[in-house]
Amino acid sequence: MFGFLHFGIIDLFDIFIVAYLFYQFYILIRNTAALKIFYVIIGVYFIWVLVKAIHLELLSTILGHVMGVGVIAILIVFQQEVRRFLLVLGAKSSENLNLSHLKFLINGKKQNKIPISEIISSIEYLRDNKIGALIIVSDKELMESYYQAGQRINADVNSTLIKTIFFKNTPLHDGAVFIIQDKITAAGCVLPLTERTDLPYYLGLRHRAAIGITEQSDGIAIVVSEERGQVSFAENGKIYIGVEITTLKQKMEKKFIPEK
Repeated sequence: MFGFLHFGIIDLFDIFIVAYLFYQFYILIRNTAALKIFYVIIGVYFIWVLVKAIHLELLSTILGHVMGVGVIAILIVFQQEVRRFLLVLGAKSSENLNLSHLKFLINGKKQNKIPISEIISSIEYLRDNKIGALIIVSDKELMESYYQAGQRINADVNSTLIKTIFFKNTPLHDGAVFIIQDKITAAGCVLPLTERTDLPYYLGLRHRAAIGITEQSDGIAIVVSEERGQVSFAENGKIYIGVEITTLKQKMEKKFIPEK
């Protein structure tokens, strides 16, 4: 207890949790246009708390109504950020609990495996021949909203088909390919671009689209640069540029159950 304030261990714990959540949310939006809106909302909230403390009843009531409606406004304005925040928390929980190898016990059936070797083989070919490509790999089926405007394929994953899709003279080579579980689900897909403002100038639309899709989903986006012949991949809104094929393969084998 400090004077008229009652402050105990529970209050300290409460403050710590709120501060941690705010910090994690700030990390997600610190390099986006949403950061300024976040500052304004925090500023209005602290003004409201101050007004209530000095008993300005009319202004306090008005700001109270604004903050009440503001919860809905926050969910609308920060829809993508809130979604990404929940996805990051879910991804961290899955890694900590190693859920990728326990899902078949929960679902009562074996989880579909990812044909990693076929994907890696096609990536090596695309890299060596400097053919630009963007491939989204996921073991989840809940990604239809991202590829529904693309060309449906629904074919077994094989390196020859992937190479053909990204060949420079084909109609689908400019879009992204979605590999969901053991199928090439769609090609020629247009993806949402990231709103981050801190990216290097030399990253093109493929890299920005890779970051954008992984900000909104928990898959892996693999990029092959036709200018540099580099392989990069994005996960959880972070991009790793110029990685070795072995590094990419190890990452995929860690995240997914590989098909033998």
